[in-house]
Amino acid sequence: MPSTQWNPGAYLTYASERTQPFIDLLQRVRAPQATSIVDLGCGPGNGMPVLRGMWPHAQITGVDSSAEMLDRAREATDDDRISYLRSDIRDIALDEPADLVVSNAALQWLPDHRDLLPRLMDLVAPGGTLAVQVPGNFGAPSHRLLAELAGREPYAAHVDAGTLLQPTAEVADYMLDVARPGWQVDGWETRYHHVLTGEDPVFEWISSAAARPVLQALPEPELSEFVAEYKAALREAYPKTALGTILPFRRLFVIARRPQE
Repeated sequence: MPSTQWNPGAYLTYASERTQPFIDLLQRVRAPQATSIVDLGCGPGNGMPVLRGMWPHAQITGVDSSAEMLDRAREATDDDRISYLRSDIRDIALDEPADLVVSNAALQWLPDHRDLLPRLMDLVAPGGTLAVQVPGNFGAPSHRLLAELAGREPYAAHVDAGTLLQPTAEVADYMLDVARPGWQVDGWETRYHHVLTGEDPVFEWISSAAARPVLQALPEPELSEFVAEYKAALREAYPKTALGTILPFRRLFVIARRPQE
């Protein structure tokens, strides 16, 4: 994953909206007897209460490459059956396969994440499940405007804008990626419409995620200039309504269930 630092507090500003797809994914796992769970890209641990609520007796391991995220997760966790491991998802190694391997909005940070899926399947125990959610909104105005603006001077001298629009695949592609003899595969997509409030809420949302590498790469005064331009473009693309600012957000889901051996 990118080596720039994460801001857990900023990321959790919209914790409820970011956690809802995780809930929707897990509700279709159908593995009530899972006793070992691995959360790849667990971030600040906002999904742990959901996992614990659905699997009260499971041993849960959260994995993330960000020390800042894991520090926040540990601070928020008071459960001796939840542990955390700092590792790049590409390098993850388990002592033994898990009943449930889940990843929520993390794999898209890896350009080679589709090639990684077969290896993640090998982390799943017989009778277990791999469950993945990734964003499918790289063509949205928020991302297009980010890449277009970052690709202009003076910002382009500091940012590799070509890496900002590495799109995820389609649901059917992911389903085929995890298709193995005997495995049951399920896939779907959902377009959420988040109602955001406050000043420049779309910028606040994306600045803690997709725009983070750009904002951390820019020095002053370019950073302030970029933020002002980007906020103005986002306000035009996502105008305020009677409800607030509506942010459509498409997400892709795939589940692969390993047969018993």
